[in-house]
Amino acid sequence: MVGSRSWVIGFFNRYGNKRSGNDKYLDYPLSPLQEQRLQRLQDRLQVPFDETRTDHQEALRALWHAAFPNIVLRGLISEQWKDMGWQGPNPSTDFRGCGFVSLENLLFFARTYPASFHRLLFKQDGDRATWEYPFAVAGINVSFMLIQMLDLCSAKPKCLPGINFVKLLGEDEEAFDVLYCIAFEMMDAQWLAMHASYMEFNEVLQVTRTQLERELSLEDVHRIQDLPAYNLLYQ
Repeated sequence: MVGSRSWVIGFFNRYGNKRSGNDKYLDYPLSPLQEQRLQRLQDRLQVPFDETRTDHQEALRALWHAAFPNIVLRGLISEQWKDMGWQGPNPSTDFRGCGFVSLENLLFFARTYPASFHRLLFKQDGDRATWEYPFAVAGINVSFMLIQMLDLCSAKPKCLPGINFVKLLGEDEEAFDVLYCIAFEMMDAQWLAMHASYMEFNEVLQVTRTQLERELSLEDVHRIQDLPAYNLLYQ
């Protein structure tokens, strides 16, 4: 069930980035590889979705094909997009909240973990609510939550989860995209555990953020695959 645009941006405005408030996290060295990969990721975050760009149009078509391989898309503006959980017939309007990276995240999820992607898209597990969260718009919220949680808009993250994430990024350049998939799975698991409904999505996402911050603060996490919630993913 898809609601008004305020549903998309409600979480954005409600939960800002939480700082650790601890000076020991303010100055730490980055390896050349970590610095390079962090900069590449931050560059991705600056790219707005542009419906006039051919590569952005093709990425959107690719997402549809990955989601519904047996259904022909009638156009980039079509009522069909609502079946994926966009708010209206033109998904480009929803991307304005987070930019092209949120489409990249969804497409990575669909291509890398298709079984998990389709399970969440079609709400195949658990006792679902009558008013379910809209899949695609929820995905944009997950992207934005991660950017805020990891403090990626700063020159260097200044919170422990963000600092530890940069270490994971040094081990795997796809760490942000994989973390997105993990976070989406965690969010759905929390949704089911809380027996949540449409209007409780913000609360579910905040609980997901807290759990993910906790996992990213564990001392024995050296690779993205070491996160306990990584086991939620399956191809």
